[in-house]
Amino acid sequence: MKTQKISVFVSALFLLIGMNAYAQDAQVILKEMDKVMYSPKDMTGKTTIILIDKKGKEKTREANIIQKGTDRRIFRFTAPAAQAGIAVLSLPDDVMYMYMPAFGKERRISSSVKSQNFAGTDFSYDDMEAKPYSEKYTPKLISTEEAVFVLELVPLSKKSKYSKLIVKIDKENYTPTTMDYYDRGGRKVKEGTYTFVQVGEYWNAQEMSITDLKKKHSTKMLMSDVKYDQGFTDDEFTVRKLKQ
Repeated sequence: MKTQKISVFVSALFLLIGMNAYAQDAQVILKEMDKVMYSPKDMTGKTTIILIDKKGKEKTREANIIQKGTDRRIFRFTAPAAQAGIAVLSLPDDVMYMYMPAFGKERRISSSVKSQNFAGTDFSYDDMEAKPYSEKYTPKLISTEEAVFVLELVPLSKKSKYSKLIVKIDKENYTPTTMDYYDRGGRKVKEGTYTFVQVGEYWNAQEMSITDLKKKHSTKMLMSDVKYDQGFTDDEFTVRKLKQ
């Protein structure tokens, strides 16, 4: 009997050690992904946004993006005229502002609406936020495939409309390749795909695509004219700059 108890104890101990190692591996993998995605000191680029409805009809928009570090970003539409000037500012401590030229004033975006879609796209305000994934989700390594790690990401915020994300991360360069979004009922509601290319010493998200499975509507973002490490200061990321 004593031997059986020891055996059970040892088995449980190894199980706990294994689970803990798995959790640590997930954290390491997710932080490596963040490191790749947020490695430049700063960046600028042009974005072409293509909206595709369920009939395949396309609408195109253009925008500029400027980012510094892991927590400062301005995303501003430049075309067409109806959207030009609409902008979002992401700052540290989950602070976000939106500027609508038609109203001439900025609006603070509360955490309760960050899961809503941004300006007619299939990306949410939360997706537009400049913040590492390792600070927003609890990761779990659920499988290892030939070329990718597969992580389950559970939102730390209880206000998120997602119950989890399933992300596949390239084993060689630690860039995300796909990301599936599940609602609170456990149903997959969105699918995302990512294509990264190396620009100098950094990996750039050349194309990002997300599809709303219920609405059968997709949004593609194509990055171009990307420049890195230009020496931006925090003064470039203020509400005053947002309104200019």
